[in-house]
Amino acid sequence: QVQLVESGGGLVQAGESLRLSCAASGRTFSSYSMGWFRQAPGKEREFVAGVRTSGSTTYYADSVKGRFTISRDNVKNTVYLQMNSLKPEDTAVYYCAAASIWNYYNLYGTPSEYAYWGQGTQVTVSS
Repeated sequence: QVQLVESGGGLVQAGESLRLSCAASGRTFSSYSMGWFRQAPGKEREFVAGVRTSGSTTYYADSVKGRFTISRDNVKNTVYLQMNSLKPEDTAVYYCAAASIWNYYNLYGTPSEYAYWGQGTQVTVSS
């Protein structure tokens, strides 16, 4: 069982930065691949970024590539999402999630492959 708690959301202006954190409980954090998803009002939940267990391999949605960076600290049981050059279209509730699948490289963008989810943190970017 893994419990996830996100923090770091808020209201910023376009072009500014935010760093989201997701703290995980349990001693098996390092065995999970981790992902960030977001959901805007009236839209489906979409993949933002993912990182494999060791942290050496990362994946990004095209819409955030070059602006967002996912990282993890397996000692602190925390995964981060550094968001730079934010745009109004980045406004959404951001969720972190944990997956324990062997073929994460193929399924990192699929919400149903993630077993555990946090409660979400709101990010609002004004123009």
